[in-house]
Parts: sequence; C-alpha cells; structure tokens
Amino acid sequence: MPTSLNESLANQQPPNSDTERPSPKAAYQAYSPSAREPLAHHEPEKKPGITFASQDKLPKLPIPALEDTCRKYQAVLAPLQNRREQHETAAAVKDFLKHDGPELQARLQKYATGKTSYIEQFWYDSYLNFDNSVVLNLNPFFLLEDDPTPARNNQVTRAASLVISALCFVRAVRKEELPPDTLRGTPLCMYQYSRLFGTARLPTENGCQIAQDSGSRHIVVLCKGQFYWFDVLDDNSDVIMTEKDVALNLQVIVDDAGQTPIQEAAKGALGVLSTENRKIWAGLRDVLTQDEDSNNAECLSIVDSALFVLCLDYTEPKTGAELCGNMLCGTSEVVRGVQIGTCTNRWYDKMQIIVCKNGSAGINFEHTGVDGHTVLRMASDVYTDTILRFAKSINGQAPSLWTSTSPDPSKRDPDSFGDVSTTPHKLEWDMLPELSTALRFAETRLADLIQQNEFEILEFAGYGKNFITSMGFSPDAFVQMAFQAAYYGLYGRVESTYEPAMTKAFLHGRTEAIRAATMESTEFIKTFWADNSPQRKVEALKKATQKHTALTKECAKAFGQDRHLYALYCVWQRAVDEEGAEAASSNGCSSPVDGSSSSPPNSPTHESYNFNSNHNVLSISDSPSRKPPPQQMPALFSDPGYDRLNTTIISTSNCGNPALRHFGFGPSCADGFGIGYIIKEDSISICISSKHRQTRRFVESLEAYFGEVKRLLRSVRKEGSAGRSRVRESEEGKRGKVIKADTTQGNATFGTGEGRQEQEEDDDGLGG
Repeated sequence: MPTSLNESLANQQPPNSDTERPSPKAAYQAYSPSAREPLAHHEPEKKPGITFASQDKLPKLPIPALEDTCRKYQAVLAPLQNRREQHETAAAVKDFLKHDGPELQARLQKYATGKTSYIEQFWYDSYLNFDNSVVLNLNPFFLLEDDPTPARNNQVTRAASLVISALCFVRAVRKEELPPDTLRGTPLCMYQYSRLFGTARLPTENGCQIAQDSGSRHIVVLCKGQFYWFDVLDDNSDVIMTEKDVALNLQVIVDDAGQTPIQEAAKGALGVLSTENRKIWAGLRDVLTQDEDSNNAECLSIVDSALFVLCLDYTEPKTGAELCGNMLCGTSEVVRGVQIGTCTNRWYDKMQIIVCKNGSAGINFEHTGVDGHTVLRMASDVYTDTILRFAKSINGQAPSLWTSTSPDPSKRDPDSFGDVSTTPHKLEWDMLPELSTALRFAETRLADLIQQNEFEILEFAGYGKNFITSMGFSPDAFVQMAFQAAYYGLYGRVESTYEPAMTKAFLHGRTEAIRAATMESTEFIKTFWADNSPQRKVEALKKATQKHTALTKECAKAFGQDRHLYALYCVWQRAVDEEGAEAASSNGCSSPVDGSSSSPPNSPTHESYNFNSNHNVLSISDSPSRKPPPQQMPALFSDPGYDRLNTTIISTSNCGNPALRHFGFGPSCADGFGIGYIIKEDSISICISSKHRQTRRFVESLEAYFGEVKRLLRSVRKEGSAGRSRVRESEEGKRGKVIKADTTQGNATFGTGEGRQEQEEDDDGLGG
C-alpha cells in the first residue's frame, strides 16, 4: 500500500468511494424516522441466538410502594440534616402522602401500563435534554491496561489489534452469539448491547436525539484533528480486513495527517464542535448541512453512522493522572495562540477508542443509552481477545473468545466482500467562515473547561479484595467507608454520597442510587476520628459496611427511593406541561415551562456520573435556571432536603476488572469529587476529579486511611487471637468437654476469614 493517503487515493478508485455515496440533504435526515426516535422505542430485531434469548423472560422494573419510598427518603436524608431539618422534611413527606403523592403514584402506574419500564423514557430525556457540554459532564472513560506483550505497545499495532477485537465483538452482538450476562445464574438484560455501535447523539433545537445505523460497516479515524474512514465489515457483519491490513491503513493515515502542520490542522479540527453547548452545536450542524453543494452534510453523515471513532493521539502522557485526563477530556496545550492539545482530536457524540503514541489506550463513551457495566463487558472482551489472538498466532490450538469467527479475509474471493472500500479516505470539510469562527470560540470554551478540572489517581498496592474479604468485609462497602472517612477527616462534614447499583436483572434496567451516607456510616466516621479503642472502631466499621451491603442489595432489586421519586417528579412536570400547553392554545401564549433545558432534581444529569452507571454532570445550580411552573410544586420536591440529597458532593462508582487500569468521570457539582474506583485482588485503583478542590490532599488522606484501618484490623485480630488462647489455657485444667461457640451467629470474628464467601457474593457484580 502507498505510504501516502493522497497517493493511495490517486492510484486506486475504490468500489464505494466518497463520490458514490449518496449525499443527504442533511445528515440528520439520512436516518429513518424510527432510527431518530429515542432509544426506548427500539427493540433488537428478533433472531435465533443466545444474546437476547432471555429478554422475554425478564421481569419489569417494579414501581415501589409510595409509603416505602417516602420512608426511605427520610432515612437517607437523616445523616445530612439537623433535628430541625429532619422535622421539616417529615412534615413535607406527610403533606406529600396526604395530597399530591397518591395522585402522582396513580398517574405513574397508569403511564407505565404497556411500557417496558416506568423510568426509561424519563431517564433518556434527562440526558438528551441536557444542554451543556457533554465533556466532563456526561461522558466517562476507561483506561485499559497495557498490552502484556511490550513489543505490541506501539500506537499503530495496539490500535489495529483493538479495532479487530472490537469488530469481533460487533459481529458477536449482531449474530447474537455473545453469551448473555448473568449474576449468580440470573440472566441480565442485554438490550444495551444492541445500542453500542453505529450510534450517535444528534443535537437539535429541542434537545438531542439518539440515532443509529444498525447496518454500519465502517469506522472513522481521527488523527491530529483530521478525519478518515474505511469499511471494515461486509453486509454479513464479517470482518473483511486482517489485523495487518488495518495496521497498514492506520500507518497511512498517521503519515498523511503528519503532512499537515498541527497548528494548521487545528484550524479545521471540527470535532471540537461536539464539545459545545448542545443548542449551539445544533445550530452549527444546520450550517454544516444547509448547502446541498457542500461536502459537509456527507462528511457529517459518515461520522454519525460509523461503528465507532478511533482517535490516534500524537502525545505520550507520562503519569497515570495525565493518562486519565487525556481519556476523559483530552489535553489543552496552546502554542502561539493555537490549540494543539488532544482535545481537538475527539468526537464526543460517539463511542471513542483512544490510543496514544506509546500505545496506552482507553475508551470514552456517550452515556445516554449505555451504562458502565455494558461498556466494561465490551472493553474486557476486547482486551481479552487481543491477548488470545496473539496467543493463537503462536499456537494455533489456543482458545478463542467467540462462538464463531469471520472467514479469513486473506483467503476470501475479493468479490465476496460486496460493495465496500477498505482504502482509507480523508473527509474534506468545507470550512465556511461561520464554522471557523465557531471553532475558535468552541475551543476556548473547551480549554476553560479542561483548566477548571484536575485529576489525581491512587494506585494503592497495600491490599485489595483478598485482604478485605479475609477480614469479613464486603470490598465495596469497605472502600465506600474509606471515602466518607477521608472526607470527614479533611472537612468535618457528612455529605451526600452517591453510588449506582445495577438493575439489569430487570427488562431495560439501568441503575438505582445507593445513598452511601447512613446513620451507621456517620457513627463510624465519628468513632474513627475520635479517641476510641481499635475494637470499638472496627465494630462501628462492621455495622456501617453491613448497612451499606443491605442497601446495595435492596437497590439492586429496584427498591431504592431515587428513581421512583424522579419518575414521580417527571409525571408532575408532564402534567404541568400539559396544562401550560392548554393555556397557551387558549390565549396564544407559550407555556412558561416550554423549552426548559435544565434537568429536574434527581435526574442523571443532576446527580453523579455513575457507573457502575452513573451519571456525572453539572448540578442543577450550574444549569440554566428553571422557570417556575404555573402551579405549586409538591411539598416533597420543594423541601430543601430534596435539593440537599441531590447535590452530590461525593459521586462514586465501582466499575472494573483486571482489563482496566483506571476509570473515571468529572465531578457532579462545583464543590464535589468524582471518584471512579476498581477493587482488584491485591490492590485498589482510584481516579478522583474535582474543580481544584485539594484533590491531591484527598488522595493522600485516602491512602493514610487505608494504612490506618489495616493496622486497626490486625490489632483487633491479634487481641482476639490472644484472648482465645488464654481462654483455651484456662479450660485445659477443667473436667468435661469444651463446647465451641457457634461463630456463625451474630457478628463474625474479625480476621478469621469467616463469612468471606458471603461477603464476596454480597459485593460482586452489583455495581452499575
């Protein structure tokens, strides 16, 4: 293959070149009406296979009893309030249960009749109506571990390997050969996998839409802000290129992109526009598609309909924190007034696989339709497949991850590929004056956003899951208490803390909010920081973690309070909108809530990113102000406690496995922390973000806490062992048989390892 893309295009006219692709009047209109509908209106096409075989058997998400939800609401608020505030909340709840609550509950139950999920459309709308930049607010990231073969950790080799493995995953999903997720034998909903690829978030004047090209067969490659594409699948979803073929294409793209000075290329790096305010971006897309003679509409359609975007960065981040920042928001580097950072080499409306010059790789994904658990499965399978394929190149008997594989492209008849083009093509945008101006302003706003946030990591190697479970604790609950204890040690306050629990045991289930600050956790952190004995501190920790584990189980069964309250709020808001529309039609005025762009409290865009969901975005106080509705808000939602609960200061998510080095997201409010963590067998990886709120100091406090709590646990275990030895010695001189105590009742003995399996089961797999 020629070393220059321009030479490649000059020497070969592909069978499906850019000029032969139909040029849509507007990229958005290139999708069918059904493809432009919100995701909740779609179901995977029914085919024989294993991936979606259990979908029809999954139960629907239950609507909790109103009284139970209100009781839990008061319970999760209690540690955040003083006695007077608790009384005020109790009065608001009593009023809600007596007046608005029962009617809203009845409306919600009626609304849910015949729907897949009572919360699903409200959930999508809260994401899609979010107007601010998705960067640092919605999109999370995964940082993959390096390839275990050092020679393969260069950019082109690593990228080609990841692309081929990702295409194998696409094929497995489309052919329904991907084994379904299960949790302790229970099948989980696989719907989100049908929305991973060929999907794009498209801004419009009235909020965003999610569109999908379910037959997409090409990828888009970004290099130094320049766009390229080539086909990788045939109409049967079989891979039509070998890893070597992909590597050759990527090398051609890198060479071609390098021919344009990076400061010159930055002037046309239109991916920066995807970081803009969504309404501004919608207007700019109109500019891109308004001229039928322009290439822009066609270029936009090619990007939108791609399977995913591959970003080849020219930089080599040196530290873990720099790598995390690069995967989440890119770098900002201004040279002679021109932005040349990797922030210009992104397209945030789609899933992105990002590969640095040194081969470090990660994933940044659009979060509306998929949660972290789904993307984690994809990332894990892709990482695993890269290793297994390399092993197979050495030993042909090495196992494969896939039920079936594509025919070897090198042995196929070229005519069998169909109408495809495996030659890379460069997208040539027409840089209109309006676009050049908009690009400059978008870049400066993005640079501001990046500079306003900082990232720190902790790769704690002192211990991990093995030690924690040997002490009789749930690993997740144990780490959650660490976050609260470290924060309290710095600030002396208990704050609203969020962790998502996965609810994919239900049809189209997403997540439920675990409110980790409880009366038990509050008692623990106060006991821990006071002058108390190790035994008392450990006992308080045990009670706090047991409470957290119980909450996690309850939320995984969809019996939390947050999602239910959010749905009730949305039902009320819908009623207000309908009344406003009726009033508008009678007097010619618009509804005071029409066009409101901010998210209601308790929506995904109001709380945290969360993963094992999550949802990391600016709090409502940072969103455009909401106009007051024409009728009084129900007492519970106007209660100050509701805002307090949903202003998430410590936004956390536990999502990871050995394929990941780190994962993370931005803080959910101006004075909050965004904490992504991975509990490994013998270590704990944590990535923390904030808007320059002493993030490094928080990390150091966490590390000190982990060391101190280990000392406490060993001290208590040592005392317990010594005590049992003295008792045994005194019993030896007495007659009769010694009856051993049943240690399975009550609190487990610390450090004996009892209950380890139970704790692993309590904790494993419930994150969103």
